[in-house]
Amino acid sequence: MNARFCSLPQQPAPTFAPGLPAERLSALLSGRLMWVNGTVLHYYFFDRDSDGSVIPLPGTGETRWESWVGAEAQRDVVRDCFREWLDLGIGLSFVEVRDRSEAELRIGFQTGDGSYSTVGRDALSVGLGRRTMNFGWDLTAPGERATALHEIGHALGLLHEHQNPFAGIHWDDEAVYDDLAGPPNFWGRDKTYFNILRKLDPDEVNGSVWDPLSIMEYPFSAGLILEPEQFRSGVVPPGTLSPADKEFVLRWYPPTGTGRPAELVPFRSAPLHLGAGEQADFGIAPPETRDYTVGTFGESDTVAAVFEEIDGEPRYLSAEDDGGTPHNAHVRVRLVKGRHYFVRVRLYSTWGSGETAVMCW
Repeated sequence: MNARFCSLPQQPAPTFAPGLPAERLSALLSGRLMWVNGTVLHYYFFDRDSDGSVIPLPGTGETRWESWVGAEAQRDVVRDCFREWLDLGIGLSFVEVRDRSEAELRIGFQTGDGSYSTVGRDALSVGLGRRTMNFGWDLTAPGERATALHEIGHALGLLHEHQNPFAGIHWDDEAVYDDLAGPPNFWGRDKTYFNILRKLDPDEVNGSVWDPLSIMEYPFSAGLILEPEQFRSGVVPPGTLSPADKEFVLRWYPPTGTGRPAELVPFRSAPLHLGAGEQADFGIAPPETRDYTVGTFGESDTVAAVFEEIDGEPRYLSAEDDGGTPHNAHVRVRLVKGRHYFVRVRLYSTWGSGETAVMCW
């Protein structure tokens, strides 16, 4: 039986201003989907009778209702896989919530709709009533736990490993199209091209070499790959986190310190001495309740995100990404006296003087 594959939602390709230097463009492509480190990702399982989709029945003019609600055993598999990623010691954490308005990740279990996830921060552009992740088959079946690990990898910002341009894969294109057109996937040519044959930009991939052991690698049957020769008989990843998977997420999300960050005092700028991919964290204790602007200064591409501390946990409020523009990131938020907030600034790249700062006013 052929493998069932994850089908990523197709997103518009990122657009940047023409003429960007190669170094800036490379940094933007490699980091644009990644969360700022220290983010708590809240996940929610759809659980109401009204949570679902109306599915047309081809050739009949009729429809059927498909629920998004998953059995508890299915949810337990997903919970366990979140714990496995967390146990690597990464600087992100995961909390299950019962209110979908609190969740960055919203998970459904619609059978027949495929398994997929938005990639990294793309989840923030999905409406509260929609899924950012779906599981379309039984995760409790032998070998299917890997599907949950794979989709959570996408949620962290990882892409499909077999689309790595460094892999040197030469496909038998028509054999791939034919294979995916049949059961159990029933994919059209566009979906197959987007998820398998399309090469990623070299700056988007997880590393400079192909990792066929990655949890982000699909299994492929014999006859689909022509080169490299050793994979003509197929690709059989083990369905576990590979050493390269672990290295990649720990590089982007290193363990966070236990101390509280320095306070950002209103109208007093704080210099940022950051290298590409590095991050600075600050706290804000607003002296009065009003609308504030938190912004960066200098010649740089950054992501600036603001969180409110609730019950000892940072909750995402708002963010701005000024990557690829001549402007700086300015986040306008209402801060309440007596509450505490965090600002996290992650640098893509600098140009010009390279001197950057952040301020709240």
